[in-house]
Amino acid sequence: MRRSESGTLLLQKPGRMRWDYTSPAGKIFLLDGKYAWFYSQGDPHVQRIAAKQLDDLRSPLRFLLGHTELEKELVHLTMAATENGAFTLSGQPKGLEKRVPRMSLTVNADGAITGIEIEESDGAITRFTFGNEQTNVPIPQGTFHFTPPAGIPVVNALPPV
Repeated sequence: MRRSESGTLLLQKPGRMRWDYTSPAGKIFLLDGKYAWFYSQGDPHVQRIAAKQLDDLRSPLRFLLGHTELEKELVHLTMAATENGAFTLSGQPKGLEKRVPRMSLTVNADGAITGIEIEESDGAITRFTFGNEQTNVPIPQGTFHFTPPAGIPVVNALPPV
């Protein structure tokens, strides 16, 4: 199965993320520092999970926010040059050895992450591609706060297996 999604990703230290999807429209993933919230327009409920339980999502988020040292996060770390002075760093995330045999970061010559690829043990590959990066833009107060739509219940999601 192949699926493509796109949107606008906002990041703010410490540990805040908001992804407003344009495709599919009406979908949102928000990390407020304590909880992760997921809602897609028309769903019967909002999913919420403690941020600490999102090992597979927290790891890429930490890289994007600059919260990590690759040598401490990845084993078998390798580096390969790509086009335009960019390079790819690959390794296996510590603590996720049973689920994720490989994770790669593509970094441009300026050090900005332009892509993340996560290969899972079942053969699934998740790719994130980032473009049109803008740094240090003002973000309105409340951007990283989620209020469920009226009448939509919140359910506690199960952590990834």
